[in-house]
Order: sequence, then C-alpha cells, then structure tokens
Amino acid sequence: MSVTETLVWTVGHSTHSYERLRELLRSAGITAVADVRTSPFSRHFPHFNRDVLKSELRTDGIVYSFLGKELGGRPRGHQFYCNGVADYERMALSPDFVRGLERVLEGAQKYRIALMCSEQNPLDCHRCLLVGRALAGRGVGVKHILANGAIVDHRDLEARLLKSEDRESIDLFLSLDERLAEAYRKRACKVAYPEQPDSSEINATTEQNKI
Repeated sequence: MSVTETLVWTVGHSTHSYERLRELLRSAGITAVADVRTSPFSRHFPHFNRDVLKSELRTDGIVYSFLGKELGGRPRGHQFYCNGVADYERMALSPDFVRGLERVLEGAQKYRIALMCSEQNPLDCHRCLLVGRALAGRGVGVKHILANGAIVDHRDLEARLLKSEDRESIDLFLSLDERLAEAYRKRACKVAYPEQPDSSEINATTEQNKI
C-alpha cells in the first residue's frame, strides 16, 4: 500500500490525568489511539488500564486499539534480546511486528492515529526508537506529542539523538545513516526492556540455594 502523505503521531501518558491526555490528543486532532504497551495496565495510574482507558476514549469519540502484542517493547523469546536488553533491530524484523505496522498504516488512512506508551520522553521509549523509526523508514511522517503539548517531528528527534549519543560529528568512515544507526543502538541499550529470567531458571536457582 502507498504511504504517501501518511502521518502517525505518538504520545506518552506519563503521570498525566486522563483529562490531560485527552487534551494532548485533541490538540493534535487525534481520532484513534493505538496502545503499544506490552502490558496495558498501570498500578499507580489505573485510569490508564486498558478497559478503563478504552471506555473513556470511546466516550470522547476516540477509537482505541491494543497493539501491544505486535508492537510492544517487551518481547517474548531469547532471540529478541542482545546483551541483556531487548534488541529493537531484531524485533523490527519479526512477522508480528511487520503485521502491527501494516495495521497502523491501514488505520492511518482513515484515522489520525497516536501510538501511545507510558514514557514521557519519546527518546526513552520504544514507540520512538523502534516503532517510530520503522515507520519513518517506510516514508511515513512521524510526529511526537510532548508532555507540554509541543509536537516534534521524528527527524528533529533523530538530530537530538545523534547529539545525545555523540554521533553528530561528520565521520570520515561512517555515513550519516550509519552514525544514526549507531545512535539508535546506543540509546536502546540504555532504555530498552531488560531480559527477565524464565520461571525454570528461577526455580532451578531456588532449588540450588536449598542444597
């Protein structure tokens, strides 16, 4: 499908009230939210639990869809981790992820979609470092709604990323794309979800400690 002129937004619910999130969405003209949290629940902010949020958004005329299985940042499977953290580049190649992107692109032909996760800063979140990057790589315009209501283009965030990861200087041996890829990897190593030991490993360790 063509993605010419396609736009997708992102937003983090952070510690906002529901009313503040609604204000941010409305200020950007958002008509649909794609929840990309792997676990769509919040212990401290229950108004962002999946069913509650879906109901509130529906009341306010905003469509809700859960895409945490396809586009979440906490993958299942050792193959999606590298050096103890989620490997966004490997995740971006998985069939589930590709299907999730296609769903977003299809929906974006009808709605103004915001990908929603929990982190306030998009550069600390997979919605930018994984999903936003993949969409931008397909020629989609990606805009990030910040906590103060400002909207930042994904390309401007990439410039910030290069600077924050000390990759903005011209390198004789690396192209801009290569430096940007390095910056993405460095940032992901800092903020991506850490791999959790499976239950069998935990049980084995417990049994060993009993001996």
